[in-house]
Amino acid sequence: MTTMTTMTTQRHSDINEQSPLGVIAGTGFYDLPELTERETKIVDTAFGQAKCLTGLLHGRRTVFVSRHGTDHSVPPHLVNYRANIAAMNELGVQEILAINVVGGIGPDSGDLVVVDDFVDFTKTRVSTFFDGTTPEGVVHTDMGEPFSQRLRHIWISACEQTDTQVIPDGVYAAYEGPRFETRAEVRIAQSMGVTVAGMTVVPEVVLANELNIDYACISLVVNPATGLGSEPVTIEEINAVIAQGSEKVKRVLSVAASNLVAAHEQSDQQS
Repeated sequence: MTTMTTMTTQRHSDINEQSPLGVIAGTGFYDLPELTERETKIVDTAFGQAKCLTGLLHGRRTVFVSRHGTDHSVPPHLVNYRANIAAMNELGVQEILAINVVGGIGPDSGDLVVVDDFVDFTKTRVSTFFDGTTPEGVVHTDMGEPFSQRLRHIWISACEQTDTQVIPDGVYAAYEGPRFETRAEVRIAQSMGVTVAGMTVVPEVVLANELNIDYACISLVVNPATGLGSEPVTIEEINAVIAQGSEKVKRVLSVAASNLVAAHEQSDQQS
């Protein structure tokens, strides 16, 4: 049997205003305090189980996933990204706002960055739903614009509304982890125009694109990348920055989610 190779381009269908919002967060962000009528769901997917917290955020159904688990027991290279995104898809999510904690290659600790591109330095992760064994066959997904411009604007506008400084674009370098990058790896990243270094956006954004789910993330810089600071990175310093920055990120997320509700309501009235 011959498997047909299908070329696809990034598609952004009209978002159903009744669809849930997806929120994915990592280190230091293990709950959505504003979520009401909450319920924990274990979603069985073809790629394993995903634990989701569902509820209402500004009146909209919302699905929240903590990448590393609420006890931070799952390292970045072992996160079941396929199960998480597949679960979001099965629950009807069509747009995801994600939060990532990163090292800065230029930005300072405490800065927020809304990235618009990525470089993939991961090595062992399964980064696609389409491995040739599924009914779709081999599917090639365009990555010319991996992050939804519409959702990026939502993040940036929410920062502006809350008087929160933000860097409105940048390149995310995804590393395997859980170790930090070497000095040489950071120098290579610098030469490629990278802005922040992290361990979780890839394959998350790729998988979202494969299922035609709009995705955009905001990155909280918590440390200078290796070799760019005066001392080696310590977990204590990272946790201190997260503690200081998490509240402003949650505030920005709340406004972003509220703005999405308003935008969908306006679109519904105009249609």
